[in-house]
Amino acid sequence: MKKYLFYFLSFTIIFAGTKSYSQNEKTKAIFVEPKSEFYEEMTKEIETYNTPAKVNNKVLRVDFTGMDLPKSLSEFTSYWHNPTVSQGQTGTCWAFSTTSFFESEIYRLHKKEIKLSVIFTVYWEYVEKTRRFVQERGNSVFGEGSEGNAVPRIYEKYGAVPLESYTGLLPDQVYHDHSKLFDEMNNYLQTIKKNNSWNEEEAVATIKDIMNHYLGTPPTKVNYDGSEYTPKEFYQNVMKLKVDDYVDIVSYSQEPFNQKVEYTVPDNWWHSKDYYNVPLETYMKLIKNAIRNGYTIAIGGDVSEPGYDSHVKCAIIPTFDIPSEYINDDAREFRFSNGTTGDDHGLHMVGYMTKNGKDWFLIKDSGAGSKNVEPKGYYFYHEDYVKLKIMDFMVHKDAVGNLVNIRN
Repeated sequence: MKKYLFYFLSFTIIFAGTKSYSQNEKTKAIFVEPKSEFYEEMTKEIETYNTPAKVNNKVLRVDFTGMDLPKSLSEFTSYWHNPTVSQGQTGTCWAFSTTSFFESEIYRLHKKEIKLSVIFTVYWEYVEKTRRFVQERGNSVFGEGSEGNAVPRIYEKYGAVPLESYTGLLPDQVYHDHSKLFDEMNNYLQTIKKNNSWNEEEAVATIKDIMNHYLGTPPTKVNYDGSEYTPKEFYQNVMKLKVDDYVDIVSYSQEPFNQKVEYTVPDNWWHSKDYYNVPLETYMKLIKNAIRNGYTIAIGGDVSEPGYDSHVKCAIIPTFDIPSEYINDDAREFRFSNGTTGDDHGLHMVGYMTKNGKDWFLIKDSGAGSKNVEPKGYYFYHEDYVKLKIMDFMVHKDAVGNLVNIRN
């Protein structure tokens, strides 16, 4: 009996110390982090099961161990250029590299340090691509890529603006990402092609609406250094560049040398025939002469080679590809014709040095690979790499006038 009395008293004490809940009792609300431990564990296991095991693919690369290579910017004679920037997740290297080139030209000619909006040029290039796509009934390339000479063409028609007036970045966005932008534009244009709905102005208006959403609306007037300008006025009165002063040079033997030809790559979507085609020996003389005489150069070519390393920062042609003495017009054309040399990337050549009797070129790059290690945003190109793999360049005509007579 004492035992049961003890249990009864213990229960009574415990119950008396516990506050019972009444449905009518006032409650209060608080914010808490939601918890779903089992669901999270379950979904993690499902994701692991459904995700194929990662395969660490390896690629063939040059072993740079022990090579005497450039290592720092200070080794190069270089010319004024704005700090390197990232093109983000975009295919607009052509605009970033050529804009950088024209910024250097403005400084060389007028001693003005100006940072230009790249995306303003990209915006109007997409408008031009859209017009051509409709006019050609969908048989014109619509892609993110283009060629360097698209930039002065856009300057002449639409003008330009300083970076602070139009970044192309939305609030809190750090890096450019055009993946959704391009997909939406391309899907729309493919739809009008499928429906045979060729209303040019409607198509352009829709493409502009899409870009305005992802990039912001480009300005019609800008303030710069205390004055107001339209984009065309800014180009004409502040930048003070003349598009006719710039020449585009290629070297490929599928077309006649010493005359202007079309550069037959998809990114030359408007089929420009303004490329002056020269033999490879002349091509290299033009580059070396220009860079030694204070000119920077906008270049384009192939960057997917075994002698190209973003951590070593160097680009060379390995002997297991082709020995240096065998690099000639035919070797260059062979690789372009069979697709192993591609029109991959636009870059800005800003300096040079001579090492062990060979030239190296300092290359400013907006691509992600160039920012892996210091010096971030740069590569060092051996002259053999330029000779075999860089397919075209743009430079001021004064830099080449003594070596070649540019004619239509």
